[in-house]
Amino acid sequence: MAELLTRGAAWGVLLTLGAFALGSFVQKRTGRAWCNPLLLGSMFVILFLRLCGISCPEYQASAGPVSWLLFPATVSLAVPLYEQWEALRKNAAAILSGIAAGAAASLGAILLLAWVFQMDRTAAVSLLPKSVTTAIGIDVSAELGGVPALTTAVIILTGIFGNLSAQAVCRFFRISDPVAKGVGIGSAAHAIGTARALELGPVEGAMSSLSIAVAGVLTALLCPLAVNLLP
Repeated sequence: MAELLTRGAAWGVLLTLGAFALGSFVQKRTGRAWCNPLLLGSMFVILFLRLCGISCPEYQASAGPVSWLLFPATVSLAVPLYEQWEALRKNAAAILSGIAAGAAASLGAILLLAWVFQMDRTAAVSLLPKSVTTAIGIDVSAELGGVPALTTAVIILTGIFGNLSAQAVCRFFRISDPVAKGVGIGSAAHAIGTARALELGPVEGAMSSLSIAVAGVLTALLCPLAVNLLP
């Protein structure tokens, strides 16, 4: 069965797209926020690979073209930012300060956890870039001695959690300003959170898009310093 499926060069791409489409279908039918297509799609792929006895490296080799779309997809987030240029110009200082605070808080939280629970150094390094887009987080983790696979998993989980909880958190803390919402979501939950921000409104989506890029750069610069503070 596995040999028959893996003969095609693009079976991994078809499996990935099919799993995501199935996840989207389930979310639309149930109407539940926790039925996130990315989460469900990942579960469907894992289940399929396990049932068919297909190894992860085989799947990754065939699904490679999907990952190539990550970079242009991230760059395309500049479009809503351009459309909200006036809001960015008026609130530039507050926006940049908020993003910097978000990046620092993310790194600080991992450092605190590492000290409290005496985490393994490699695991702690892998968790440091949890709140940036995968394209940046993987490179940062690999460069500093982390485990890219673990970093990828944590980044995805962080994004999904941010996507699901963004509205509830904003409501709980009574955050009503669209700029503040976008900066908070993008700084904490990168691209997956930005998908939720775009649903909230154009300003939220634009600010979240900006936060992905700036928070990514700041995290890449601060991570080497944070590593020196690990236990």
